[in-house]
Amino acid sequence: MALPSDLKFLLQQTRPYRLKLWFAVILLILESAVLLAMPWFAGEVVRALLAKSIPGQLLLFWLLVMGLQAVINMASSFTMGSIHQRVTADLGLRVYEHLQALPLAWHQQRKRGEVLAFLHSDVWYISQFISSVLIPLLPMLLSCVGALILLCRIEPILGLIIAAVMPFFFIAVKWITRSLRPLANSASEEEARRYGISEQNLSVLPVIKAFTREEEETSRYRKQTEKLLALEIRQLRITAWLTPGIRWLMAACVIGLLWLGARQVAGGNLTAPELMTLMLYGLLLTNPLSQLADIYGRLQMARGSAARLMNVLGEHPESDTGIREISKLHGDIRFENIDFSYPDRPALLKKFTLHIPAGQTLAITGVNGAGKSSLAHLLLRFMEANEGDILIDGINARDIPLKSLRSHIGLVSQHVLLFNASVGFNIGYGQVAPTQSQIESAARAAHAHDFISALPNGYDTVIGDEGVRLSGGQKQRIALARALLKDPSILILDEATAMFDPEGERSFIAECHDLLRSRTVLLITHRPASLALADRVIKLEAGHWVDVQATGSTTH
Repeated sequence: MALPSDLKFLLQQTRPYRLKLWFAVILLILESAVLLAMPWFAGEVVRALLAKSIPGQLLLFWLLVMGLQAVINMASSFTMGSIHQRVTADLGLRVYEHLQALPLAWHQQRKRGEVLAFLHSDVWYISQFISSVLIPLLPMLLSCVGALILLCRIEPILGLIIAAVMPFFFIAVKWITRSLRPLANSASEEEARRYGISEQNLSVLPVIKAFTREEEETSRYRKQTEKLLALEIRQLRITAWLTPGIRWLMAACVIGLLWLGARQVAGGNLTAPELMTLMLYGLLLTNPLSQLADIYGRLQMARGSAARLMNVLGEHPESDTGIREISKLHGDIRFENIDFSYPDRPALLKKFTLHIPAGQTLAITGVNGAGKSSLAHLLLRFMEANEGDILIDGINARDIPLKSLRSHIGLVSQHVLLFNASVGFNIGYGQVAPTQSQIESAARAAHAHDFISALPNGYDTVIGDEGVRLSGGQKQRIALARALLKDPSILILDEATAMFDPEGERSFIAECHDLLRSRTVLLITHRPASLALADRVIKLEAGHWVDVQATGSTTH
């Protein structure tokens, strides 16, 4: 019978570590073998004591065997721990790389906290299952089988009775814990939602404080926590009584075994040392059987995580089939018969055609939602048009590899995205391994050098999450410097003066004339003053554009 897809996925994660896994399994089998020898030692010691002799050599040998068990246990613990860490790191990296390769549209449809839950909770559950459940499973089963065989050798009837009872334990555990998987899935989903609430609220904390909504957001977080807690309590209610219950039943079986064995001793069919050995082998069986509920619960949680990661990893990354590497661009852009709409929304662009000659600064205006930023995102191929083509220097953008295409386009967005790192790091992000002089040159070109030099640690000043320690205008100048460090042939300024006051905007515009020369610039703006930078101004409306600087304007 074919394995379910989620179990196949779990097993596939072990392939890169097969040698380590088998080494860990062998260590655990050796440990189990040593453990199976312990009751025999105990029985022999009792036999010697009943013969009124001190088993010195036997005790010494027993001590050496226990020392060997300790060494094997240390080695197996380290090996399994290293496998857990390795799986967490490698699977986490694989998921991260895939998330990074998915289209922006996929991320925009999901809360960031829920996406982060894939990287942390789900990856951890899977690696923990592999190291703590899957690896010890075979040695645990061998311990059970070994203990049963040795029981049968000492007293076949008693051993067979226990062997006949064991399948009923497995069936009972599976029946009682049948609700654990849906509970585990629901708990993981609610945990992801709680993670999403906390991540989102902490990122917009100034808004929460400004509107004095702390109590409401705390209440929302509390309700989500209570919802998650209720699911976890239900899981705990099943496992909390089941594990001790099974342990008690197995202990009862051992006591029953002891009672029957005592009768055998009284009848002369069994010796006292054999009874001691028999009882200890019975106790050996209680531990793995009592762990059945915990193993089953972890398996269901791992299967839920596997199903979620399979869905994520099954999502198609950005289409990148281009083979025409571009070493230099002039920047001639043509949008040809572009149709574009967001999922489940009306068409935003309809048969949109526009030519932007190389070296031209084109200002794009229009009401919110007219499609101005969407044009920039289509050019960068953050999104794909439903129909039509975008040509750059006569080459279809789809024929250019994404890395090559984007390396020639600089972007300064309205919402400036900066790292919680130094100013120098943020500017230097525009190029691989830039020198300090290149960073400073880009900052001077963006007229940011003076205010950066005045910061407490200059270019080494850490600016906080999203540049919270800088003003809006300062952040946009750093973003401009970062874009200029690429020396792009095409520059997109998406509301690049939105954070400036009027005086700052006038200064920025005056300074930008030289920066824009010899580049093709898409200047997306609502600000009339910024239009002074443009060679041409168009207005987007109803999926088309109007040339507002031309006499007798027409719609295209």
